[in-house]
Amino acid sequence: MLFALCVSAEAQQQSKKVPRIGYLSAVDPATESARAETIRLALGELGYMEGQTIAIEYRYGEAKPAWAPKIAAELVRLKVDIIVVAGGGGWVEAAKNATKTIPIVMVGPGIDPIEAGFVESLARPGGNVTGVTLLNRELHGKRLELLKEAIPKINRVAVLYDPANRGSVRDVKEVLPAAARGLKLTIRFWEIGDADSLERVFAALDKERSDGLYALPSGARMFANYKRIGGLALKRRVPSMFNNREAVDAGGLMSYNADHADTYRRVAYYVDRILKGAKPADLPVQQPMKFEFVINLKTAKQIGLAIPPEVLARANKLIK
Repeated sequence: MLFALCVSAEAQQQSKKVPRIGYLSAVDPATESARAETIRLALGELGYMEGQTIAIEYRYGEAKPAWAPKIAAELVRLKVDIIVVAGGGGWVEAAKNATKTIPIVMVGPGIDPIEAGFVESLARPGGNVTGVTLLNRELHGKRLELLKEAIPKINRVAVLYDPANRGSVRDVKEVLPAAARGLKLTIRFWEIGDADSLERVFAALDKERSDGLYALPSGARMFANYKRIGGLALKRRVPSMFNNREAVDAGGLMSYNADHADTYRRVAYYVDRILKGAKPADLPVQQPMKFEFVINLKTAKQIGLAIPPEVLARANKLIK
């Protein structure tokens, strides 16, 4: 009888096993905090309370792509039930190389997941990877267009990018030059290798007298430095465009992108479905449904820029 009770208690414990989510971030805890908090809140709305009904193992890449394979492998060794990858293509690739069985939910890599080989198609991913993908490449032209509309006399635009990000190489060679030609803009590319290179680049921009700046969404190192770039652009009085709202809060002029909060909330949907038995291969990859255009009016005033009323009317958010 005692043996039967022990077996029953053990079976109950096993049935109440708390799912473990591996959270692989490309950046540091402070930079990741807003995204992680949005995902946690969305999970909570579905009944998954961290530390109670779900456990989350966080691992941070500190904007060092070389760390990706090591920390992805670490999460696999922990035998997590799902790996959420909050980073670009290189981080998704590291997780995919580390496991062919643990479901992987990607959070907005700015590349084509089909072209990268992560999924067979958006509708039928076919492997162990699914999630939400952003349209960074498709939005380059739109961001330059908004910059031109906000500053009709703009001619020369400096584009900052991380050369270590593979997706950016194609954007720099093909996508952005074509978009710039259509808008009659002259663009010059500047490589951002580390935080120290920012000061050197902005010092050079002073001599170049660029009319505007576009921070290309290109990997963890750029993501980790967006706020600093926004502050430096304000200090140099250069009108700037980002894909990141946080950079605009820090002094950048404008941002245009998929609504990140909406994107991050949808991660909880995938986690819920997979924990309830769905396979990543059968869960379609989602693309953005909401977009956000933010303008910092305080920055516009400080740099002496009058943004046309028709552009202001299109903004979802004005920072005053």
